[in-house]
Amino acid sequence: MAKSTAKGTTAAADVAETVTEAVDEAAAAAETGKSRFTKAVEDAKASAEKLKGEALERGAAYKATVAEKAGDWSEDAKVYAGQAKEKALSLAADGKSKASDALTVLGKTISDTAGTIDEKLGMQYGDYARSAARSIQETAAKLESKDVSELGNDVKEFVRKSPATAIGIAAVAGFLLARLVRGSGDGDA
Repeated sequence: MAKSTAKGTTAAADVAETVTEAVDEAAAAAETGKSRFTKAVEDAKASAEKLKGEALERGAAYKATVAEKAGDWSEDAKVYAGQAKEKALSLAADGKSKASDALTVLGKTISDTAGTIDEKLGMQYGDYARSAARSIQETAAKLESKDVSELGNDVKEFVRKSPATAIGIAAVAGFLLARLVRGSGDGDA
């Protein structure tokens, strides 16, 4: 039995050695796995930092591009606004000139017909016509002598002082304009 105990001890020692070797190999494998996992985590963090840096660079580049484009668009808008203002002033000056000319012609026409009105309706109505003609011609002269910006200020002042009258005048002008447009459309059809 001594031999069998010696063999059992040797076998137990072999098993213990094998187990120790297996434990050592497992520990080494765990250490290698842990090392690999740590390295993978560090690589992932480094990649994330790199991507973050690239994203910030691209974001800054896009922001700069947008700011540049916005500046360009703002400059373009200023140019177009200036052109529109010049065109509007030109059209307003033309309109002022045409209105002044039309009032002058209307005043002259009324003045020329005052004699006929005297003959047909009486002196009193002829005087009304002459007075109206003078008022119209004075208005035409005032209109011609004023700058477009002065006329704009005069209109603002009039509207501020007499808003109800201004609304009434606008309504009548709109009605007359609609009649003129409707009347010119009927003749074309």
